[in-house]
Amino acid sequence: MTTTAAHRTRSAPERTSLGLLLVATATLYLWNLSESGWGNSFYAAAAQAGAQSWKAWLFGSLDAGNAITVDKPPAAMWVMGLSARIFGVNSWAILAPQALMGVASVWLLYLAVKRWFGHVAGLLAGAALALTPVAVLMFRYDNPDALLVLLMTAAAYTTVRATETASGKWLVWTGVLLGFGFLTKMMQAFLVLPAFALVYLVAAPTTPGKRIKHLLLAGLALVVSAGWFIALVSLWPASSRPYIAGSTNNTLWELALGYNGLGRILGGSGNGGGGGGGNTGFGGATGIGRLFGTSMGTEISWLLPAALIAMVAVLAVTWTAPRTDRARAGMLLWGGWLLVTGVTFSYMSGTIHPYYTVALAPPIAAVAGIGARVLWLYRAETWARIVLAGMVLATAGWGFVLLGRTGWMPELRWAALAAGTVAAIALIAPAAQLRRLAVIGVVAGLLSTGLGSAAYATATVGVAHTGSIPSSGPSGTSGMGGGPGGGGFSRTDNESSSRGEAPSSPAPGGGRGGGSSSNSELTALLKASTTRWSAAVSGATSAADLELASGTAVIALGGWNGSDPSPTLAEFQASVAAGDIRYFVSGGGMGGGGGQGGTATESSQIATWVATTYTATTVGGSTIYDLTVTK
Repeated sequence: MTTTAAHRTRSAPERTSLGLLLVATATLYLWNLSESGWGNSFYAAAAQAGAQSWKAWLFGSLDAGNAITVDKPPAAMWVMGLSARIFGVNSWAILAPQALMGVASVWLLYLAVKRWFGHVAGLLAGAALALTPVAVLMFRYDNPDALLVLLMTAAAYTTVRATETASGKWLVWTGVLLGFGFLTKMMQAFLVLPAFALVYLVAAPTTPGKRIKHLLLAGLALVVSAGWFIALVSLWPASSRPYIAGSTNNTLWELALGYNGLGRILGGSGNGGGGGGGNTGFGGATGIGRLFGTSMGTEISWLLPAALIAMVAVLAVTWTAPRTDRARAGMLLWGGWLLVTGVTFSYMSGTIHPYYTVALAPPIAAVAGIGARVLWLYRAETWARIVLAGMVLATAGWGFVLLGRTGWMPELRWAALAAGTVAAIALIAPAAQLRRLAVIGVVAGLLSTGLGSAAYATATVGVAHTGSIPSSGPSGTSGMGGGPGGGGFSRTDNESSSRGEAPSSPAPGGGRGGGSSSNSELTALLKASTTRWSAAVSGATSAADLELASGTAVIALGGWNGSDPSPTLAEFQASVAAGDIRYFVSGGGMGGGGGQGGTATESSQIATWVATTYTATTVGGSTIYDLTVTK
């Protein structure tokens, strides 16, 4: 089956419905945005550093003094840092860019699906993405995932444009976008490459030689758009730039291949000092059922059963279609993205968190929307109506299970199940009667497939989310720590008092206080400092909280997971001798990912040296050492 091109000029009703979708998405993502304060204070501190220092902005430093970077490449920090420079360092300036990225992602997904499958399919896909719970969560948060999803969705759109006309120029744009995806979250951006390359190789209307040539040019564009920054970091003297956090040898190459590469896939065997600490418990046990499990299920799997059914059905019906058939090409593109990324997330044995699944939201939404459209065109066939009914009933039934797990709004799960049953009965009706039942079936189908997910996604907006492991839904859970490395446990905001936090007290700049930033006396002391770094403290979480509260640069000894060899004892002693560090704050803590293979030897040696050389004092309950006064 070859679908007709659907990229004609939009009619007034189409423009109106698209506008309503985008306005509703913007309202959902921007509403009460500052309720989450700094969100992930680790990245918020990097944005603040970028607003204070152009070098910190360029490298994605955690501190304006440029001691160490965050453990990801800096593209997301570039966006937030520029926003903070323009609008000031506050919660809204740091979180709003991600919300706007979410609106742009919905728009681009609509455009990509509409080109081949029409306005209705595009609207269904866009709405499904907008109302995916993990998408609502991450498009209101300051992790790099929002920018990653935007870039991958944009790359899917350019691949659609390239494939329909065999355009090498559009395919080069795909390479450029994925290259910047690498500069956002490294190897994760490349999980879509097999699907994008396959659909062009199979379906582009030109000769095999030109298809291969265009793919090679797109590959070159990818290498250039990602490689320029790697070359910059490699050529820049290490002594005058920040340490590359997460790497064992201060290089981006090792960070990409180890901590953020094989370490994530293979666990500890991938990289002993990086992202492979075996922290799979946050995403559930490895296996084909992980995406449906208790950790990830409510984040992403609401439409997953329907998408899988649709993908199999459309590929089956187009198996013998012409090479350039767009229904099959659409499933190769979006279904390939879904399968490769989904299988990777299901079986990776390194650090993984449920919010990673936001990368699956666009393909699930697209496959479900495309499948519904293609099968509806076959509605005169009994098998097509049965498959459509199966998609609706599977979604309603699985939503019934997911809502049952949470115990939230029990009446909603029954309403969705009832609507799904009605829709399935209407859709299975004989073709002669289907016309009369079509409105009932469509309305009931939309209610049953979208009700649970939409309600759960909307509930996400009503609560604050902070820390490194946020989760969607009405519970207000947030992960321990302020960084992305993972670790710790989930908690609710009303538990924060047990950790000495003050989540309801605004910190300077519009964020929420937490940990060390709640100590007003210590904050005032650091603000009065005039040194390059006001203080040093063990671990990125404590450093980030102090930076956001005081507006000063703080050295995070050991980086995110506490095991980065930066600074060494000798380097720290030299900085103290030069008068670059005023205070040492005792205690602190890792970013939440401690124990990922490092021993924190350097940090321990520094703490021991400080304790034996300087006198401890207490400031607002915190133990500090004035590094300008020896014993």
